[in-house]
Order: sequence, then structure tokens, then C-alpha cells
Amino acid sequence: MTVIQRLFSASLILTGSACYATTPVTNLNTQQLQQQMKNHPETLLIDVRTPQEINKQGTIGLYQNKNIPRGWLEFKISEAAATKDTPIIVYCGQNLRSPLSAKTLTKLGYTNVKNYQDGFFKWQAANLDVNYQDRAKDSLLYNRPVKVVDRVYSAIGAPAPGNYSNTGHNNNLSYIIGDDAVVVFNAGGSYLLAAALHEEIKAHTNLPVKYVVFENAQGHAVLGASYWKAQGATLVGHAHTTDILKANAQSIEARAKRVLKDKFFKSKILLPDIELTEGLKLDVKGVNIQLLHLGPSHSPDDIQLWMPDTRTLISGDIAFNVRMLPILHHTDVKGWINTWDKVEALNPSIIVPGHGNPTDLATITHYTKDYLVFLRTEILKVLDNGGDLVDALAIDQSAFSHFKTYNELHKQNVDRLYQVMEFEE
Repeated sequence: MTVIQRLFSASLILTGSACYATTPVTNLNTQQLQQQMKNHPETLLIDVRTPQEINKQGTIGLYQNKNIPRGWLEFKISEAAATKDTPIIVYCGQNLRSPLSAKTLTKLGYTNVKNYQDGFFKWQAANLDVNYQDRAKDSLLYNRPVKVVDRVYSAIGAPAPGNYSNTGHNNNLSYIIGDDAVVVFNAGGSYLLAAALHEEIKAHTNLPVKYVVFENAQGHAVLGASYWKAQGATLVGHAHTTDILKANAQSIEARAKRVLKDKFFKSKILLPDIELTEGLKLDVKGVNIQLLHLGPSHSPDDIQLWMPDTRTLISGDIAFNVRMLPILHHTDVKGWINTWDKVEALNPSIIVPGHGNPTDLATITHYTKDYLVFLRTEILKVLDNGGDLVDALAIDQSAFSHFKTYNELHKQNVDRLYQVMEFEE
């Protein structure tokens, strides 16, 4: 159907009073919205503001949230709502556009429409969950670095896929200030992002960056290497990282360039200068820094940085917080669960995960090991009962629906893990 045909069809629906009776719209306050989303998680929450507004201001951080601008509502609602009876709540910033949007939906025949009259700004003012496209508007970093413990800082990445708005900064970029030099953990996803991080480091110290550690071979861990190399830093990675980069450099660069466009400027893959397989102590005065490879986890080459004097663990992608972890084609989930015993044996007092805010062991266990164990347990039940992939994809993961990136990853994770487990002995 052409755009003109869709416009004509929509106008017929809106003007044809005999088609649908207008259903009264219920208004909700913030507490009622929270209760609705908890009791009826199938509810579709629609932000009718423009993408430009959301980019500047943020949007409600619930996984049911979707942006359909007011001007496109008539034409895109059928793509979002499964049926005319789908529960729908609309909102905007200050309850100006959302009442009209709700009435439009009822005229279109949607029977269960409510309006969040408090609006986004009251939700935000109540310190409730908000998704932001960018938290540091005058920097290419998504977030500026925060102090974790003495000498340790981390710029926390977006709990979302890497995109142009967050400049691919969706993982944590950390650094440790020694007496004579700085150690950076993760090169960043581009030359420009690495340069932005270096500007933040310079605000704390004039010491040189001596080492830059690749947590693994993913683009957001390595593509800033060309900047750091130009500053005289030594690049450190796992031996398997070198193998992955040699085999996949072209595809990693191409994928990042598609996302970052002009922000990919001067970015390129460089190989580690120093490789490790088990462990390595970095030569930095005033601080004890040990690099570890505890075992298979999110990637086969994941590295951890351990500071035993303060029991601080910069975990890399062995640990996740806030967002749902992705199972990749080379992720060894069974091995990851077994490796977790070594994380617990360290007994860290604070953990900077690969993704999400610094936290404690119990929290990252919930977001990482508990989720992995759940998936393996439920998929095994499907296999034992003679089920197939369709049955596996129907596994109820709603207990983890508060994880960021739930929508993007929960089905994909089951798909990839099922394909491994169906051939396990």
C-alpha cells in the first residue's frame, strides 16, 4: 500500500463515525502507570514525542516502551500492537500531545487505551528508570568517567547497542592512575572516542598512558587502538585476541564504519604488542595490577584486571550489570558458568563489569550467572521433553525483563544456546 493509500485509509477510519465507537480514555498517574506495567507486562507503552526530543531528553526506560511520533501514529500503530485489544498507554512530555493521541487510537478502533497524564518529565523527576541516547552532550563519550575507588575511574557505556548517538560507547572504558603512568582498560570503539577518554584522563593527571588493555577482540574494545598507539602506549591482549583480529579485522572495521560513519575517522585494527594466555603483572609504580584470563566466558579471549590490594575487579565481559548479556556465536555458556567459580574465589569488594554500573558480586551474579543457569536449565527441559526450537523460544523470560536490551537479545540468546545444546552429549 502506498503512502497516499495509507493516508486515505486512515482518514476514512477517523471520519467514519459508524466504523468504531469512541471509547473513553482513562488517565493514569505515575504510580498507576508503574502498577499497570507490573501487573500487565504485555502493555505497549508509546512515547509520542519526536526522536529529536528523545535524543535530547531521554525516554521511559521500560522494555515495553516504544517511540511512535504523534505524526506517524495512525500509520505505524498496527506494526506495534498485535490486536485492537492490545493494552496501550501513550505519553508525551507534559500531557499535551498524548490525550489527542489516545483519542486517535480509540477512533482507530483500539479498545484498551490509556493516557499517562503525568508525562515523561514527572517520571524523570521521580528518578525512575530512563533511557538516554547520550549522557555527556559536549563529549563523544556516552558518560564521563566516575571515580570507582582510589586511582580507578570508569566511563560507563550506554546500556544499549552501540549506535551513532552514543558513538559506539556501550561498554565501560576504565583507567588506573599509578605513580608513574596510566593503564587504560579497553581502547574504545574508535580513534575519536579514545581521544575523548584521554581528554578526561588529562583532567586528572599528566602522566603518560603506558598500557592499553584489550578486554577481548570486539570492536568497542580495540578500534581506538590507533589513537593510543600514536600516544606511545603499549597494547596488551590475549593471544587468542590476536588470532581473532587477524582473521576478522576487515569485517570488524566494516561493521563499525556502518554504524559510526564520520565518527569512524582514523580508526583501525591494531594487534597487541604484548600477548598473554594466563596472567600478566603490569609494570606500573604504586599500584599492583594483575591481568587474568580466568577461563571461557562471553568471548574465548576475555581478560580481567585484578587489583588485589583493594580487591577491585575490572571484569571485562565475564560480568554484566544493568543490561542483558548477549550470547555470541563463540560464547561457551557452559564454560562461562564453570569459570564463575573463579570470579567468586577472588571475592572482589567492587566490580567494574564489562557493561553496566560498578557494583558488588551478588548483583553481577544475578545479571550474569543466574541468567545463564536459567537459560541452560529451561532449554534442557525443552530438549528432555522432545521439544524443538519453537518450544525453546517460548520459554518465559519475564523474570529478566527488567534487564536493558531484553527486547533485542532474549530471543536471540535462546536461539543460539539451543543450537549448541541440542548437540551436547
